[in-house]
Amino acid sequence: MEPFIMREREFMLHLESWERRWPQLVAGFSTRKGGASQNSFASFNCGLHVGDTAEHVIENRRKLACENGFSYTAFTCADQVHGNGIHIIAEEDIGAGRAAHDEAIVETDGLLTDKPNVFLASFYADCVPLFFYAPGAQVLGVAHAGWRGTVARIGPGMVQVMKQTWNIAPEDIYAAIGPSIGSCCYEVNDMVSDRVKEAVGDKASCVLKPGTEAGKYMLNLQETNRILLEEAGILPAHIEVSHLCTSCRTDLFFSHRKENGKTGRMAAFIALKEG
Repeated sequence: MEPFIMREREFMLHLESWERRWPQLVAGFSTRKGGASQNSFASFNCGLHVGDTAEHVIENRRKLACENGFSYTAFTCADQVHGNGIHIIAEEDIGAGRAAHDEAIVETDGLLTDKPNVFLASFYADCVPLFFYAPGAQVLGVAHAGWRGTVARIGPGMVQVMKQTWNIAPEDIYAAIGPSIGSCCYEVNDMVSDRVKEAVGDKASCVLKPGTEAGKYMLNLQETNRILLEEAGILPAHIEVSHLCTSCRTDLFFSHRKENGKTGRMAAFIALKEG
């Protein structure tokens, strides 16, 4: 069953099972609908770095935070670089990047916090959003995993930081893999496939299938991340995986590949309400 569900608001999907199980938690993924942006960015673009009018992006971000019960001042994000850098949010980081891209947390693709009332967000237009929650310790996070970040093991890196910083056992962590480009649409070359094979070893046949010509492969990046999260110690029953493909569903999502790079960004978000 698809874990990311649209309720009454067309501009976001909710990680339904998490929000029902932990009512103090909000987690989800925005769509391209219901916002202020125009033209190639129509209409709920959440990325300040793609050439959209900043006022429209800020209006969309404000709407996303407020409709989930959080102040816009809590909206916190990073300058994503397709790497495996992880940052733990301190008090002085809250609100970083919300209104200006050059004020975001630098060169970071994974965010973690144990603080309530911090609205963590990261941005996507085909890459894989990874969500993390340890309910016992009240630690949560989000990570941006393109193929580079995936093979650089950003998912396992998040697990390791949670273990080292808060003494959280991997089996006490829940993870979710959000909407992203699917193996139906994600064709890669030998260079990428070789890196994936190095990352997952003998499980490569599960995530790489023949492409349209020699030297091309259809990559299942969601499954690659699921394998790596399991290897990091997260229980299979604690991992949920979306079946939504951003490239197939450009009625609902932005897709960098399908739309030739001129498009907006969705936001993956996660936050904990105090009390």
